[in-house]
Amino acid sequence: MLRIRLSMGGVRKRPIYKIVIADGRYPRDGKFIEKIGSYNPLLPKDKKERIKIEAERVKYWMSKGAQPTLRVSRLLGELQIMPMPKPGNNPQKAIPKKDRKKSAEETKEAPKAEGKKEQPAAEAKKEEPKKEQPKAEAKKEEPKKEEPKDKK
Repeated sequence: MLRIRLSMGGVRKRPIYKIVIADGRYPRDGKFIEKIGSYNPLLPKDKKERIKIEAERVKYWMSKGAQPTLRVSRLLGELQIMPMPKPGNNPQKAIPKKDRKKSAEETKEAPKAEGKKEQPAAEAKKEEPKKEQPKAEAKKEEPKKEEPKDKK
């Protein structure tokens, strides 16, 4: 299957990409059929030199069945050669990696709390002291983990 994709060039810390037509089985920076443009991510978005594409060749290859990758389809969408793809839904992206585990644990606890609300009030009161005891044990374990860090 033909793909319209980015092929990386440039030097370390200064990437420059060629927009190429290549067989999907070939490596990213390997053999390609035709170079149809370039993309420089280091330039500001308002500069024309950031994305250079031959629109006629893109339309030609798409008529032959070439499929753009997600990144290339966004670039083509910016140039209004094709419609912009729908944005993905990744709500975890905005949360720092350290806090993702904490938020995942809280979401798991939330359904449990909803289930307990359905129980009669007398039973719920009996279970509340049980929840407090594990929390106290967890607090005791945390300082033990911090002690070796202080010694370093």
